[in-house]
Amino acid sequence: MTNPENILVTGATGTVGRQVVTELLARGHRVRALTRDPAKAEFPAGVEVVRGDLTDPDSLAPALEGVTGLHLITFGDAYFAPLETGPRIMELVREAGVRRVTVLHGGEPSPLEDAVRAGEPDWTVIMPVEFMSNALQWADGIKSADEVREPFTDRLSAMVHEGDIGAVAAVALTEAGHGGQEYVITGPEVLTLKDKVNALAAARGRGITLVGMSEEEAVGQWRASGHPQEVIDFLLDAYGNTPRVGRTVAGTVEKVTGRPARTFGQWAAEHADAFRP
Repeated sequence: MTNPENILVTGATGTVGRQVVTELLARGHRVRALTRDPAKAEFPAGVEVVRGDLTDPDSLAPALEGVTGLHLITFGDAYFAPLETGPRIMELVREAGVRRVTVLHGGEPSPLEDAVRAGEPDWTVIMPVEFMSNALQWADGIKSADEVREPFTDRLSAMVHEGDIGAVAAVALTEAGHGGQEYVITGPEVLTLKDKVNALAAARGRGITLVGMSEEEAVGQWRASGHPQEVIDFLLDAYGNTPRVGRTVAGTVEKVTGRPARTFGQWAAEHADAFRP
């Protein structure tokens, strides 16, 4: 690569944001990571960490100086609190001369995503399905009881490695030809819950039992864990009525990055220690 780009990553401490940072660094680009608390960011050497807050758009102005690409998230304080500051953010983006923007789709239409789609610069919407990292929620039960307890045990998922989400975003931010695209990002296979459990068992070298729960039991467990009702409703719909897009393999990762999407078996091997007693 002969011309490194200058990229600003918002939501940089999140699951996807960190992967975007990692992929950009690996490709030789200059990365600026936006966070509300730079002291706690813990990024690799070479990442410029800057303070900013998407709920306060004018705080982005200094961070946008000299930036050629921008990765955005669509929510502020919580997943279910979509940002309302999109028009001002995009005004600042245009003033700064940013050439490319990626936006992480939050599952529902949002004011910020609408603002990104409304015009220049070139935009790409990143639309991942279920993250493989969601399996980490099973870690405590696997370590303590060698079991996974879940409702809707017949559900299917084409879940995606979070690193592949970062890889697609990194390409769209630094290479031409991705403007105006909506990229649905999946893994390379459709998995059952049993498939996932078996992959985790193989990775950690110890068996795991899948225990089915009723919908009522699951709701009680989620409520006891402190999930608000809107999150519970989302989970019931996502697990009990998984949309076709979430259980259908898309070839986006290979098309955009030139390499196959990573499997859940690979993810499980990378995170095996998280599931060992």
